[in-house]
Amino acid sequence: MSRINIAIDGPSAAGKSTIAKNIAKKLGYVHLDTGAMYRCIGYKCQMQNVDYKNDEDMIKLLANTEIVLTADGKIYLDGQDVSQEIRTNEAGMWASNVSTREVVRKDLVARQQKMASEKGFVMDGRDIGTVVLKDAELKIFQTASVEARAKRRFLENQAKGLKEDYETIYRDIELRDYQDTHREVSPLTRAEDAILLDTSDMSIEEVTNHILELVEEKMK
Repeated sequence: MSRINIAIDGPSAAGKSTIAKNIAKKLGYVHLDTGAMYRCIGYKCQMQNVDYKNDEDMIKLLANTEIVLTADGKIYLDGQDVSQEIRTNEAGMWASNVSTREVVRKDLVARQQKMASEKGFVMDGRDIGTVVLKDAELKIFQTASVEARAKRRFLENQAKGLKEDYETIYRDIELRDYQDTHREVSPLTRAEDAILLDTSDMSIEEVTNHILELVEEKMK
């Protein structure tokens, strides 16, 4: 087996994208940030004042939406670099809202599956191992305590110059956890064959190395 697909699922702010980027870089794979795609749709709904609960309006919006993920981590929405705009905590809630809509998930899942039709991809999100890449050779369910995730997001936002206080981030993560696990369409669940990885007390390097060891075992 020369190349495999790797699915990393887990709750909001668990560090999935950071780890997925590291793994992809180490292996020479392509990282597909599915969360960024939902953030783009949520962001566009807000910017254009589109009601995400109106399926007809959402179908029109999706049909006229282009999302490009570049190798250097940039996110382009309809030709505009929105890499920073979609990373706010507010944008995360918008993403959680639109992700409850079946028309949105159907459209984006089809895009994601097409992107990863060839092996050699690392994809992270909420339903990668259960819906998008059910045949992924390695599945990880990456989680951490709410406290650990809120602290990480707070420090991350500070570094980016985003001013959101810890208490607000903590409450939003709790709310998003509830929304993600209780939505009717593709709720956040651990795939039966996914390896549970609690990163509350692990560094980025430790998590990366652990997953690389799992990849090596799988490749054998």
